[in-house]
Amino acid sequence: MGFRFAVALAAVALVGCGSDDEGGVPEDADPKGDSNGNGSNGAGSGNSSSNDTGANGGGSTSGGSSGGAAFGERRSGEATYYAATGAGACMFDESPNDLMVAAINAPDWSGSGWCGACARVDGPMGTITVRIVDLCPECQSGDLDLSPQAFEQIAPLAHGRVGIDWTFVSCDVSGSVQYRYKDGTNPWWTAVQVLNHALPIAALEWSNDGSAFRAAERQDYNYFLDASGFGENPVTVRITAVDGQTLTDTLPGPQELLVVEGDAQFE
Repeated sequence: MGFRFAVALAAVALVGCGSDDEGGVPEDADPKGDSNGNGSNGAGSGNSSSNDTGANGGGSTSGGSSGGAAFGERRSGEATYYAATGAGACMFDESPNDLMVAAINAPDWSGSGWCGACARVDGPMGTITVRIVDLCPECQSGDLDLSPQAFEQIAPLAHGRVGIDWTFVSCDVSGSVQYRYKDGTNPWWTAVQVLNHALPIAALEWSNDGSAFRAAERQDYNYFLDASGFGENPVTVRITAVDGQTLTDTLPGPQELLVVEGDAQFE
């Protein structure tokens, strides 16, 4: 719907334009994606890597939760559907070959903390698994706004809105995690997005020497930002999943829109 599009876009743009934009931030560094939240129906180069359990250094975990909902917790709410493309407030690319996707409600949005997470949804006609790619500003706590392709597997589209139970689960992904430098990224303002992750990402840290790590701050547009930048040289990054598992990879110096393949995946 137009209302949902405007609200989600405004929320993402507001955070992207916040006070972190100091010290050489390019003028076009704000997120340029949109929520693609229209048409709601019934709702208003790989490098060294390690895989460990437990966070180390200066990072933090969320104790199994990215806020609001908790990983593995059974939730109840209502499902609706909208014209999903796979893109949206999480700033992922469109995924026309994978439209088992959903938008999460605003109370559970957690500043984009559940972006890329998978939810197993039980509905009147069956069970599906969807990936969170967008925000539904008008949805109530516990609600999910599904793609039509997902909704029609749990209820007839004509119903528009149905009761559901759902749980965050591990995603069935192939290959390693990936990292993407945001458009506008440079050595003095660096934002990184984690892609293709089996578990929700709780934290991202980086280091110039591989020992002293500094936390990047999660943004509402699903990137981790260091407003002072990573510098010009390759860096070590460490990501922590909601269950405490960590992965460590080496990235080249910041290059906007560069996608880097990691060497491992969460178990």
